[in-house]
Amino acid sequence: MSDQPPPSDLLHLMAPWADRLNADLEGLDHRAEFPRDKWAAVQDSGLLRTPFAPAYGGHGRSLTETMRALEGLGRVSHDSGLSFSASTQIVSVGTPLQRFGDDDLKERYLPKIVSGDLITAHAITEESGGSDAMNISTTAVRDGDHYVVSGAKMFITNAPVADVFLLYVRTGAPGPFGLTCLLVEAGTPGLEVGPAMDKIGLRTSPLGTLAFDGLRVPVAQRVGGEGAGFLVLDHVMKREVLYSFSITLGEMTRRLEETVRFAKDRTQFGQSIGKYQAISHKIATMKIRTETARKWLRDTGAKVEARKDAALDLAATKTVVSEANVQNALDAVRIHGGRGVLTSHGVERGLRDSVAGTIYSGTSEIQRTRIASLLGL
Repeated sequence: MSDQPPPSDLLHLMAPWADRLNADLEGLDHRAEFPRDKWAAVQDSGLLRTPFAPAYGGHGRSLTETMRALEGLGRVSHDSGLSFSASTQIVSVGTPLQRFGDDDLKERYLPKIVSGDLITAHAITEESGGSDAMNISTTAVRDGDHYVVSGAKMFITNAPVADVFLLYVRTGAPGPFGLTCLLVEAGTPGLEVGPAMDKIGLRTSPLGTLAFDGLRVPVAQRVGGEGAGFLVLDHVMKREVLYSFSITLGEMTRRLEETVRFAKDRTQFGQSIGKYQAISHKIATMKIRTETARKWLRDTGAKVEARKDAALDLAATKTVVSEANVQNALDAVRIHGGRGVLTSHGVERGLRDSVAGTIYSGTSEIQRTRIASLLGL
């Protein structure tokens, strides 16, 4: 898809693809299966092209416009796993490659990443490190015109289906300024990709491990300079938070609308359950949480786009949106009663999918620690 949708239509970019995106949701979730046919629908929609330069097949949209498009994905798609994989696709390799990559790497990889023909993943997290990304222990030692990589990565979104990885490795002293980023293709000798891991939610988004044993990566595959990994990570993580939780906002908006409709239609003791204060107050609180999440996302996105210091805003936004999503999903289950716990209705799936948001991109505990530190505590 090469035509650029006008800015006013970005929120509704995914609406024509609803039927393809929402087929066999219960079955795919049960099988924990990455839906290749739905991935093709995301490709056909042009969503993956949104923030990338037209020279590489993109739409050249701004950060905040991309957030609006991804919010639209969350509103239309009931498959949160697929949506999360799409967000990861946009931010994991294409985003840093466009900003920090040299012309050769951009020309070789970006067109197929932008189209979605190459599925991507970024390898940051390690089993012993978790949220402590600044102390990555996977090493890359220079050997002539190659790096030799040793170590392992854990909890890597898209890993089992990815064609291209961006590895965050240690090439220098401990701390942020000893990190370097290397671009590696699946199937490269010395790179072992583990099977998809079973998990509570986002089950259609495959999560896996990577192991490196004598992996040789050409220096020419480096993204950014040696030791520039922290700059790359900072650029990426700002967008990961804003993009993935814009999807969450879309999901929260859809869940609220569905719950309001249910509360109007469902009758008990001669009137709709929405007339009972116990239900109406829950829904009112869901609305407050949703609009609070929207305010934080919009304001923080504008601040990042203006290149202002948004470190505290990003930590607060991530915490507010992820925790509000869990609470709204739990309230939706309670309001739907018996239907809320049936897998066939999908309400309980929303709750399971919401849990991971308080963990990925830095746990709520890490975000609160960051906020306290930025307040001088």
